[in-house]
Amino acid sequence: MRTPTTTPAQAAGMIRRDQELLLSRIDGRTEDELRAPYDVHDGPLGHFCDSLHDLVAHVLMWDEINLAVLQDARAGRLHWSLDPRWETAEIGSALNLGGVEAGRRIPSELILHRFRSVGDALVAELTQYDEAAWADPATGAGFDGGIGALAEYVSTTPDGMLFAHAARHLQPVSA
Repeated sequence: MRTPTTTPAQAAGMIRRDQELLLSRIDGRTEDELRAPYDVHDGPLGHFCDSLHDLVAHVLMWDEINLAVLQDARAGRLHWSLDPRWETAEIGSALNLGGVEAGRRIPSELILHRFRSVGDALVAELTQYDEAAWADPATGAGFDGGIGALAEYVSTTPDGMLFAHAARHLQPVSA
C-alpha cells in the first residue's frame, strides 16, 4: 500500500511554489517574448517546449489532467490516465506534443489565465482534505493508497521530481 510522504498543506505549497517559479519567469513579458526561443530542459519523454509559452501550455495540460484525476477519485472513479494503456512513454510523449501544439494556437494571455485558474483549482482540491483523509485508502478510488498517495503519484515527473513539474524544465538561474 502506498502512503503519502506529504500532508495536503505541504503538497499544495509545493505546487504553488512550482507555479510561482514559472510565473516569475513570465510576468511582464510580451506575447512575442513568451513565444521567443527559451532554453527549456527536455523531459525524460523528449523535447517539445521551445519557449516559455510552450512550457506554460505543457505544465497547464499536466495540471489539468492531475486535477481531473483527483476530482474523479473524490467521486469514486479512477481517471482514464491511470489505465496502463495510457501510462507508456510513447503515449506520454504524444500527449505532451499534442498539448503543446494545441497551446501554440492560443494567445499567451488566455494560456496564462487558464494556468492560474487551474493552479488555484488544483491547490483547492488538495487542501480540502485533512491529514486523516489524505492517507485513508478509501479516498483513493481503488488506487493503491489514499488520495495523498494518488496525488503524489500523478504529480511526480517520470524522473522522480515531486510537485515540481515547471522546475524540472527550467534552467537554474545563474548567480
